Amino acid sequence: MSILQAIILGIVQGLTEFIPISSTAHLVFASRMVGLFNGVEATLKAEQTTAVIAVVQLGTLLAVLVYFARDIINITRAFVRDHMALLSGKRVPVESPMSAGLTGDGPASAKDHQRDEVTQDPSPGARPRLSQDAWLGWLVIIGSIPVAVVGLLFKRHIEGTFTKNLWIIATMMIVVAILLLLAELVGKRNRSITNLKIGDALAVGFAQVLALVPGSSRSGSTIMAGLFAGQTRETAARFSFLLSIPAIAASGVLELKEAIHKLPDGSTLPLIVATIVSGIVGYASIWFLLRFLRTHSTGIFIIYRLVVGAAIMFALVGGYISANAG
Repeated sequence: MSILQAIILGIVQGLTEFIPISSTAHLVFASRMVGLFNGVEATLKAEQTTAVIAVVQLGTLLAVLVYFARDIINITRAFVRDHMALLSGKRVPVESPMSAGLTGDGPASAKDHQRDEVTQDPSPGARPRLSQDAWLGWLVIIGSIPVAVVGLLFKRHIEGTFTKNLWIIATMMIVVAILLLLAELVGKRNRSITNLKIGDALAVGFAQVLALVPGSSRSGSTIMAGLFAGQTRETAARFSFLLSIPAIAASGVLELKEAIHKLPDGSTLPLIVATIVSGIVGYASIWFLLRFLRTHSTGIFIIYRLVVGAAIMFALVGGYISANAG
């Protein structure tokens, strides 16, 4: 992999990881266009491409960590504090829901967030409630379980040639577009991130499993589930981004070890370049999508998915491209 190939893959990853149009679909096409691993046997080529994608995703993981740094710190701190209080039986004042800034504008925001005490049960021996930040931590944990289990069970299939098949990618581009359209039509969109429950975590968590099928889009599937659950568009996107942290981290770390053995010599520097580029572009993508969804629907992305999915199928039927990389 050359530096130019790395930059192209990094840009594509950063642009498509958080926009609901399927990063895998675009990366598979990008890897073909730049001739990534040309001349390599099909199965090994699929495994190498999967390894590159997973490692480059670490750049977009960094983008999420930086953008939501304040939120992550407050969630972690509240999670530890509240559970220590539960174990010790102490009653402590807790911050107002999402006072850490999950309704703000990321780390660059200049907004001040009010901090009020949550009403506590005044009766003797009353146990403290979890703050909204700590509760959100549990929702992220619960929502991450389905993809962790399925991902480990079907790891070999996910890395193989089957999941790089363009028929599958085109089909899922269209299927998720239709589901996203239905979610836009029937979703009430009246629940903010302060109102999330276990049902939301499970719905979005299982939708994240769907994203293991290429062409589905992790952000597209999870935002769709959030809309079906009645979340606002921005809330669905924010929870999707937070839920992506464990998934992307686990995928990237697991593949990083294997990538060392699967990728050809000289791949280290290009991978670093691709990861840095994907992080920078990914940060901009998060900023864009959150602001876009405050005043717009996902309609433009639905149309894009339908057009691209149909175009891929047309090209496959016409014999212009092959279903699997050769």
